[in-house]
Amino acid sequence: PISLITINHQDHTSHKFQTDRKNYISNSIAKMKFSLVLPFFVGSVAAYAPQFRSKTISRTALSADVAVEEIEEVMPSYPTINGWTADPSKFCLGLPGAIAPLGEFDPLGFTKDLPVQEIKRFREAEVTHGRVAMLATVGYGVGENFHPFFNGEVIGPANTHLAQVQEIAPFFFLWLATSILTAELGRARIGWEEPLEAIEKNKEVEGKTWLSKLNDTYYPGDIGFDPLGLKPRDPKEFAEMQTKELNNGRLAMFAAMGMIVQEQVTGQTLF
Repeated sequence: PISLITINHQDHTSHKFQTDRKNYISNSIAKMKFSLVLPFFVGSVAAYAPQFRSKTISRTALSADVAVEEIEEVMPSYPTINGWTADPSKFCLGLPGAIAPLGEFDPLGFTKDLPVQEIKRFREAEVTHGRVAMLATVGYGVGENFHPFFNGEVIGPANTHLAQVQEIAPFFFLWLATSILTAELGRARIGWEEPLEAIEKNKEVEGKTWLSKLNDTYYPGDIGFDPLGLKPRDPKEFAEMQTKELNNGRLAMFAAMGMIVQEQVTGQTLF
């Protein structure tokens, strides 16, 4: 009986050992399979997870694009007049007149950091004074050598001619002064904004400004006076003629200053 009990006990122990061994092997295989599948599962889940960084970058890029569009919309546009469009990135807005050998000549920086309207006003002043100087240089030479008016009583240095006219023919002098005033008022009406409107619009302009403002559609110096029809219609030809006028006007301004100073110093006629 003891032998049978022992044998049965051994069989039972052996059976239990084999069962435990099979369970251990099964559990080990299951763990190995889980370990192999887990990375693939995690990778798949990660692929479908929300990409917060990408969305942030995309939103930032979208915001940058919107900002660029807003900046481009704010950039002012200027009308094209006589084939010229104001370009703040160019010297003197790209206006004619910068030629060799001096080229972009502005040693004192008069046009530096000025808004478009002020550079246009400077060009208006340059063209106008150049025209007056060209007439003056011709007038000095002709007026001192020919005296067809006022019975030849207006003589001597040209610097004194207006004062002589005022004494000899005061009404003519008054008419002459009134004519000049009327012409200047007409030029102001064509080229300039109304004073109150100019003051209001200048509040939005950065940089140095004055109480006046040229019309946006006005080309400096082009008041529409062309009785002989000399103004070219081609923009390139117009720019060439404008450059010639500017150069002659600049030379005439120096010449007129020299004539005036010489007569004031010597008290004698030029010719």
